[in-house]
Amino acid sequence: MDKKKKRLAIRTIILAIMVCAIGYTLYANFMQDKREKVVIGDTAPDFALVDMNGNQHKLSDYRGKGVFLNFWGTWCEPCEKEMPFMNNQYHAFEGQDVVMLAVNVGEPEFLINSFIKKHKLDFPILRDKNRDIKDMYDIGFLPATFMIDSNGKITMIEVGELTEAKIKGMLESVLPE
Repeated sequence: MDKKKKRLAIRTIILAIMVCAIGYTLYANFMQDKREKVVIGDTAPDFALVDMNGNQHKLSDYRGKGVFLNFWGTWCEPCEKEMPFMNNQYHAFEGQDVVMLAVNVGEPEFLINSFIKKHKLDFPILRDKNRDIKDMYDIGFLPATFMIDSNGKITMIEVGELTEAKIKGMLESVLPE
């Protein structure tokens, strides 16, 4: 009986060590894949998305210009309130070295098109079908807006609804001199 108890104890210890090793390996791999949070001063992560008219927009193609990058959803009330203000400021800054891009996060094309038509929006609306860009920018809440200067650096991050005056000021802040 004594031998059986010793064998059981040894097997239990070996099994516990194996479980701990597997647990640690999974934990280490999970933490290794976790992206760093995007912060002010970072170079904005590059991406390429297609807008609702089929045109491709690659963020790095806008180097030399300021970029207003907004993430939104049709279901988001604050997003809906700020969209007409964004459209107004898009027209106010037309022809200047600043770009406005609104990235819809994972919604069907028909919902986005209905929203665009309802609010008469005519600035570029991009589709992040799989939410890859949302994840790349580590966005938790919508709306989320990133201001990117002409060198591709993030100068401001705003989460929540924006007023028209705030949008104007944000666009002015990234106009190249």
